[in-house]
Amino acid sequence: MLLDRSSFTATLLALGVALTASAAEPVTVLRAARLYDGKADAMLGPGVIVISEGRIVAAGSNAQVPPGARVIDLGDATLLPGLMDAHTHLSFESSLDWNQDQLDWLKKPVTEQAIRATEYARRTLLAGFTTVRDVGSSDLIDVGLRNAINAGKVPGPRMLVAVNAIGARGGHCDPTGGYRPELLKEPGPEQGVGNGPDQIRAAVRFDTKHGADVIKTCATGGVLSEADKVDSPQLTQAELDALVDEAHALGRKTAAHAHGAEGAKRAIRAGIDSIEHGSFLDDEALELMRKKGTYFVPTPLPCMMKRLRDAKAPANILEKATAADGRAQETLKRAVAKNVRIAFGSDAAVCPHGTQLNQFAVFVRAGMKPLAAIRSATSVDAALLGVSDRGTLEVGKLADVVAVPGDPSRDIAVMERLFFVMKGGTVVRNDRPGVATAGTGTTPTGN
Repeated sequence: MLLDRSSFTATLLALGVALTASAAEPVTVLRAARLYDGKADAMLGPGVIVISEGRIVAAGSNAQVPPGARVIDLGDATLLPGLMDAHTHLSFESSLDWNQDQLDWLKKPVTEQAIRATEYARRTLLAGFTTVRDVGSSDLIDVGLRNAINAGKVPGPRMLVAVNAIGARGGHCDPTGGYRPELLKEPGPEQGVGNGPDQIRAAVRFDTKHGADVIKTCATGGVLSEADKVDSPQLTQAELDALVDEAHALGRKTAAHAHGAEGAKRAIRAGIDSIEHGSFLDDEALELMRKKGTYFVPTPLPCMMKRLRDAKAPANILEKATAADGRAQETLKRAVAKNVRIAFGSDAAVCPHGTQLNQFAVFVRAGMKPLAAIRSATSVDAALLGVSDRGTLEVGKLADVVAVPGDPSRDIAVMERLFFVMKGGTVVRNDRPGVATAGTGTTPTGN
């Protein structure tokens, strides 16, 4: 039986599927007990946001509710900007079977991997992350997913993508590491692997040609790659200089996977925009980042050790993970104390997509104030990603809004109970049904 348009729309909303902005109500008003704009040091109360054609037209405690507007009253809750995650991998997700994951990488058709990626994107959006930076994929899955989301074909966050992560032969970004050499074709710049400045420049140009919004590199070894040490530097200073120079010349920001201090310092000296992970950063590296304004995207992973053990990961992987996990929290505390610019990134894919809300509590335990932790995933991430049309609840910004119960400035744990998500003026999740009412043209007095 065919559905009429209204029934079809209702069905999509019931399934949590994002509609295109053109289907949004002309004027929608969100109100709650509190509002955090994503940049200040205090909450506003009550919170009111007026939305028209996918953008914010008024926000704050004094915003007026237009007559006839659709009002969604969320009660004792806090309105926040749509959250951002600067370090995701939406193309895949690790399971609890290490060997099966290795086999799946070799055998699953790219089409199946792409279809599975749409589920990871949907979960991420419903968790409140309306913008993400995807920092390493393959086979243009990230580009296709970004484009399909932008076209309204599948639900998901706004994406900035990297195409291939770029690194040295045998390094963390070399997808053939750990396999017998005769089994797989030796990768080159078209797969993100290069030797010497010229090949690294070629890799940057390839990624940019095929749709990269950001250039990601591996400056050191990694936890989950079998052929390297987790903290070893993997690109020379000249190679990193070439990568950053070429990326910036082409108008792309840069991000460096760097667990180890020496590789990170080479990337920072080259002018990298952000250091990812940074488990073993020393004080010299942190001070250099502070002076140069380099963003730090730590990725504390509460689930990592248990998942790797349950998956029966190889002994050398477990050894590297234990070392990195043991140092990551201490490094984050020193970065907070040194006032390094800290952005939010989860490395989602290692832990399941959509579970990264627990990272806010990790940041607070490391010494960040609750609102600073929230800023890391709103206005700070917006500045890092170069997306000035979102990240705060201000007039003219995209109407990407989430809500959590209670007051996260007093209890950061409420971030993990997020219950409302709006992207571009369209509600994609609301766990408090039955609160939409017709507007009266008055402003609430709060509660």
